[in-house]
Amino acid sequence: MITIRHRNERGHANHGWLDTYHTFSFDTYHDRHYMGFRSLRVINEDRVAPAKGFGTHPHRDMEIITYVLEGSLEHKDSMGTGSIIRPGEVQRMSAGTGITHSEFNPSKTEPVHLLQIWILPEAMGIRPSYEQRQFSRDEMRGQLRVVAARNPEDNAVKVHQDVRLLATVLEGETVRHELKPGRHAWVQVARGSIQLNGLGLEAGDGAAISEEPSVELKGRGEALLFDLA
Repeated sequence: MITIRHRNERGHANHGWLDTYHTFSFDTYHDRHYMGFRSLRVINEDRVAPAKGFGTHPHRDMEIITYVLEGSLEHKDSMGTGSIIRPGEVQRMSAGTGITHSEFNPSKTEPVHLLQIWILPEAMGIRPSYEQRQFSRDEMRGQLRVVAARNPEDNAVKVHQDVRLLATVLEGETVRHELKPGRHAWVQVARGSIQLNGLGLEAGDGAAISEEPSVELKGRGEALLFDLA
């Protein structure tokens, strides 16, 4: 069974400095039918204006993944971590017992376009931690590259949940991911046009997948695939 979440059905807010779309309920946007999918709680597609950003704010008991598509995002947190996240880099922050951080577009001229993802952790009250890894687009081109997992492999970041996050960049190729019995998937199209098991998806579209033996993606674009318990 595949259920498509069309891009124009998402929650939307434009604050001037921030243009944001919410795949699932978030902040003042509430849709009781889209409170998340399995342990996947938030997918926000954000565009942040030059020299603007999110001031220092708290989080707890959440796995937060940032995936930058264009531009760059500067991160600072209460653990003393400071970094700039660019396309091809994946950041994971485990909020655990509590953390504060800020996210800012350091460019004075270019906006930043990103996906921010929240995943419910497998246990509450874990120790806060941070990771950032770089993946070349060649590693994602024409194949599904694991970029985050509970048991990380090939330099992927670690998430404290039974999830594998895979990224792909397609230029006409076809990739396939087998789903083990009892597993589910969510596909989020970040750019371009992708066919999911023969169904057409465009940038911003997502899809919940259950009781399917595999996920096949083909087309021209960029997509994230979440393999979920």
